[in-house]
This record gives sequence, C-alpha cells and structure tokens, in this order.
Amino acid sequence: MKVTGTLINYYFHCKRQCYLFGNKLNLENNSEDVMIGRVLHELKNDGKKNTEIAIENIKIDKITEDYVVEIKKSDADINAAKWQLLFYLYTLKQKGILKKGKIVVVEKKKDNKKTHYVELDEDSENEILKLQKDIINLLESDSIPDVINKPTCKKCAYYEYCYI
Repeated sequence: MKVTGTLINYYFHCKRQCYLFGNKLNLENNSEDVMIGRVLHELKNDGKKNTEIAIENIKIDKITEDYVVEIKKSDADINAAKWQLLFYLYTLKQKGILKKGKIVVVEKKKDNKKTHYVELDEDSENEILKLQKDIINLLESDSIPDVINKPTCKKCAYYEYCYI
C-alpha cells in the first residue's frame, strides 16, 4: 500500500477520516468544501504551466524553480498541510529533486493570501518514515478510529457517515 499526501494530511486532521479514505470510502464528491477547494485550484492555475504534477503517489499543486507549492483554501489545519508538503519534499528528494516548500492559503472571504514556508530536514525525514508506517498500520487495522467530536467535524465530507 502506498501512502499519499492526502492520507498524511488526513492522519493529522482526523485518523477516522484517514482510515475511511484509505480504505476506499470516499465521500468527498458530496462535499461543498471539497468542491470549493477544487474550483480554487482550477481558477488559480488557469492556463499556467507547472501546475498539478502527479509523480507516483503524490499530486503536487505547483512546482517552481525553488519551491513545491501546496495551495489550501484555509489555514484551519496548517500542521496537516505542513506534513503533507514535507511528505512531497521527501518523496521528491528520493528521486534526486531538492526543493523547499511553500503553502499558499487563499482565504475565501479575504483578498490577501498567507504563505507558510517549510524545509525538509533530517528530523522531518525520520518523522515521515514513522508516519508512513503508522498510517499503513492504521489502514490495515480491523477497527475504525473513534469520532473526534471537534467543531471541524461539521464541515467534513464524512460528517453524515460519522454522525447520522
């Protein structure tokens, strides 16, 4: 089983969501927030080069000479986005491609953008290896993780599965 950037993100956000998505229960096509995120990507990348690049098990939003860029519609869970981007940087490093990371947050109701920078180091590489093992163990488990009962659950694509 290949770990993906989405699984890394979900692992930090909600282990239950990670488990369900990783075990092929995808409810994201019904989520308005997911659709908004996709539209933002399309509008942001319209007619531009170096956008949404797929390499094996990762899909990079944008790559420049210096940066791998991850575009997010909100900074609600910036830590999850950071680890997703570090995973991309690690995967590219394994292929001899060395880049820095940039998370660009495009807030829905704001004109300004926030940018967060990340760099892969030895500690984060070791953590990525551990995360991959932890995610594989989670996905191979026979039990679904518990509901986390956080305010963010109300906007989750899996809300109906977990609560209704």
